[in-house]
Amino acid sequence: MNGLAEAAGSFALTRWVSRKTRPDFERWQAAALRRFLDRDLPRAPFYRKAPARLADLPVTDKALLMGRFEDFNIYGLTATEAWAALARGGRAGALTVGASTGTSGNRGLFVISEAEKYRWLGAILAKAAPDLLWRGMRVAVILPQNTGLYDSARKSRLIKLAFFDLTMGPERWRDALEAFDPTVVIAPPKMLRHFAAESFRLRPKRVFSVAETLDPVDRPVVEDFFRLPLDQIYMATEGLFAVTCRQGGLHLAEDSVFFEFEPAGEGLVTPLVTAFRRRTQIMARYRMNDLLRLSGQPCACGSPLRCVDEIVGRMDDVFRLTSKSGPILVTPDVLRNAVLKSDLRIDDFRLVQTGPDRIELRLPPALADDAAAAAHQAVQALLEAQKAVATVTLVRAPLPLETGRKLRRVECRLEQAR
Repeated sequence: MNGLAEAAGSFALTRWVSRKTRPDFERWQAAALRRFLDRDLPRAPFYRKAPARLADLPVTDKALLMGRFEDFNIYGLTATEAWAALARGGRAGALTVGASTGTSGNRGLFVISEAEKYRWLGAILAKAAPDLLWRGMRVAVILPQNTGLYDSARKSRLIKLAFFDLTMGPERWRDALEAFDPTVVIAPPKMLRHFAAESFRLRPKRVFSVAETLDPVDRPVVEDFFRLPLDQIYMATEGLFAVTCRQGGLHLAEDSVFFEFEPAGEGLVTPLVTAFRRRTQIMARYRMNDLLRLSGQPCACGSPLRCVDEIVGRMDDVFRLTSKSGPILVTPDVLRNAVLKSDLRIDDFRLVQTGPDRIELRLPPALADDAAAAAHQAVQALLEAQKAVATVTLVRAPLPLETGRKLRRVECRLEQAR
């Protein structure tokens, strides 16, 4: 099957599955997962002696995957070979090699086949913009690093795709972006806010936030500027995990990934993912570092795929504090809400744990002093209520657009969090 036919097949499958009832979908998913366990999993050296049940497989993570990279892909490609291929443009024979940006920790590698690349294209088009595809699409992707994933889109006559390098800074490519006149914009929320602040001349039909946590404070700014609902694509080095539907539901990509969830407290979960449609690099029971709040309600669109109410942040950015009764964990959403709810004039901030008992609250100089004082008091009150031992220091300083790293308004910089 050629690439575009593979994409078309994936597009059709993704649309077909989305029309099933939940019980029918679960039967289809179970059969697909069973085929993956029987046929694809044992081809990776790490799983040669794999047990028959998914639940009996070990939990994996980035450290294990990167430490034994050659054991998790069916071609035995080593991490050294993959890095070398990445430096040569991301090709290792017929395979495509990519990597995470590394802006939030250690870089992770992925390797996929041509067929998988087109399968990804078909799936994301079916989820993100099936109604726009037939009219032709101009897709602007603004990210820190281009990957071979996007090459597949450039070979379709229905899609014009342009990549804009976030790390170069928007002043380098603003004219080119506006001249491209995209119908779909895919960018981190900090860049979408920058487009609004600088009044970029853009008229897309859909706007997607990607690659960073979408904080509630960003949504109204972006939506007011574009006069469109702001949608999300939840995607990482490890795969595509969720896309917003036309009704606003952020649906998990359960048609290609089997999700297990580990409780993280406060109603939050961290996912274990098994990518049952990937055959080159095996991802089974892989522990993600994200904190999710799952929805308890089905979406109005009728899809059987479960929804996520919120991607709260990363486990790395949970504040780790002490109290007289022992260690305390405070999640990013609780900390963020304390700042934002303290005064409606606050629309940007940084809250950083810099030591075991030290926290820095950074607010812009233009913010009114009473608003800054209210935020400082709100964070202190939150920690006192938790009986945490910590000093909160208020710093008034500019919060410039950073294009070299991911925006993390709540960030833990303790070594143990890595």
